[in-house]
Amino acid sequence: MKFNTRVFYLVLYLYVFIVPGTAFCKVRLPRLISDGMVLQRDANVKIWGWATPDEKITVYFNDKKYSTTTGKCGKWVITLFPMETGGPYNMEINASNKIRIKDILIGDVWVCSGQSNMVIPMYRVEDLYGDEIANAENPFIRHFFVPERYDFNVPKKDLESGEWKLVNPENILKFTATGYFFAKTLYEKYQVPIGLINASVGGTPIDAWLSEDALKEFPASLEVAHKFRDSAYVNKIIREDKTRNNKWYNKLKQLDRGFANPEKTWFDPTYDASEWHTMQLPAYWEDEGLEDVDGVVWFRKEVDVPASMTGKPARLFMGRIVDSDSVYINGKFIGTISYQYPPRKYDVPKDLLKAGKNIIVVRIVNNIGKGGFVKDKPYKLIAGEETIDLKGQWKYKLGVEMEPLQGTNFVQYKPLGLYNGMIAPLLNYKIKGVIWYQGESDTYRPFEYKKLFPALINDWRQKWNQGDFPFLFVQLQNFMEAKDEPLESNWAGLREAQLKTLSVSNTGMAVAIDIGEWNDIHPLNKEDVGKRLALAAQKVAYGDEDVIYSGPIYKCMKIKGNKIIVTFTNTGGGLIVKGGGKLKYFAICGPDRKFIWANAKIEDNKVIVWNDNIGSPVAVRYAWADNPEGANLYNKEGLPASPFRTDDE
Repeated sequence: MKFNTRVFYLVLYLYVFIVPGTAFCKVRLPRLISDGMVLQRDANVKIWGWATPDEKITVYFNDKKYSTTTGKCGKWVITLFPMETGGPYNMEINASNKIRIKDILIGDVWVCSGQSNMVIPMYRVEDLYGDEIANAENPFIRHFFVPERYDFNVPKKDLESGEWKLVNPENILKFTATGYFFAKTLYEKYQVPIGLINASVGGTPIDAWLSEDALKEFPASLEVAHKFRDSAYVNKIIREDKTRNNKWYNKLKQLDRGFANPEKTWFDPTYDASEWHTMQLPAYWEDEGLEDVDGVVWFRKEVDVPASMTGKPARLFMGRIVDSDSVYINGKFIGTISYQYPPRKYDVPKDLLKAGKNIIVVRIVNNIGKGGFVKDKPYKLIAGEETIDLKGQWKYKLGVEMEPLQGTNFVQYKPLGLYNGMIAPLLNYKIKGVIWYQGESDTYRPFEYKKLFPALINDWRQKWNQGDFPFLFVQLQNFMEAKDEPLESNWAGLREAQLKTLSVSNTGMAVAIDIGEWNDIHPLNKEDVGKRLALAAQKVAYGDEDVIYSGPIYKCMKIKGNKIIVTFTNTGGGLIVKGGGKLKYFAICGPDRKFIWANAKIEDNKVIVWNDNIGSPVAVRYAWADNPEGANLYNKEGLPASPFRTDDE
């Protein structure tokens, strides 16, 4: 018989790529189903994956055997019987190949989502929690980081990467800080393993996390999502952004006079900067004489270092800088950060500092708005036990002035994208609930957020098909400069939208109005945030009826003469003025709706509010501001009252 080459290769192809049991047909598991995973206790848990159509799959776990056969598309799902807390266990999956999954715990699984304040990892707050990180050892708290991914066309079925990590000094650095303290608090109370699935992306508006079904309620957002289905359109935007940014930064570097003479750059310690102007730092340069200037400004400071600080590693703290910076000491580059939010902390080699005069140079690039050094942040040089304060007079010179850089079109922020890319792949994984920290990017539309936020909660609950699982969230922290008079505030409006969302069943809110920072949208105190979320979980998710899980929440008001009597829920052991003294940040208005500061006092576990200049009061507001710094209404358990207004009609 004549040898047929085409038939030979066809048979070979079928054997290698199609026949069950070959390498191509091996069982594949989703990223979440992997070593170290935490499975939800007391629930019907799904284990799923992909294999050859009509292939038998057998799962052995916890002394039980489960079997199924893959469907026509090759997908398979096995449902485990509900299990009590326990582990570690191993799981074996048998088909054409065998897979062994090790170190599995049975506990509670929480999805951690939102924007940057949920993203912030422990390494960003290590200055505050150094001992916590150094002593971190808990194999019963695990973290799975979901990689950032968007898709406007189809919900993804799996993640591109990710693995379960347990708590130790190395791994904890990448844990969501809010989520870690939440998990730690719950574990200490219940001794139940906690799994955290961290699906969060900095800067994201809420509709990026909504499914297409949910977006039908918001036609404008849905239209944007549909527009971004066109990959050519998306690629064009990305390409134009990249081209525009590259052009701007290339021009900036070419024209920057600080680099004009390669033999004597402005960071050269021998450069003569005696003719430079001086500026008191920290400050924005626009506030110090360089008005409406975008581009590059160089700063230099001569620092006298004692011999006792030399010959050892040092740390340079340069607060926070808008927008990007490059830092040099004695002519040597020591670090750069490309955007404004991270704290500037640079390691200084032990042989770089010298006794006597040292030159620190900071080159700042600002592409739009105010540029410079943010106030009330640490500016210092530390070596051993000694510190040099770097605040004060610095020399400065304009390197180049540029036209403002047009903003980037963040594709990943568009509606639908992150839901499809980061939430859809999680939906088969059984969870206990969700913790959510988001809203900063939506403060421009607080009224719409009143509809968007409940829509997201309902959307996720429907898609997970687990009923009304607990959904706990953080109310926005105080931020920006405090104002002297009562004013309108979009941040306050967003907090109100979050407060109103408590009307959705099985929700809980952690008030953070007292733990923000006026000059940082990313406050360091994530421990109290996590603990307050855990208090809400104890009530909402764990049914602890005795726990005081919230500060005072506005209930109703009653007008009596020239006073308004305000009643609260969640008063716990009683209302108090934190720190003593008078209640602050209560405002009152008459029929003209012009709010002025009011007197307020606690009486019979209610708050009486008045101003002698208003005879017929109409409404009251409390902590209604971007930053109601010093708002001091609490319950005896130490939990702050939520900001509110009575005139939301």
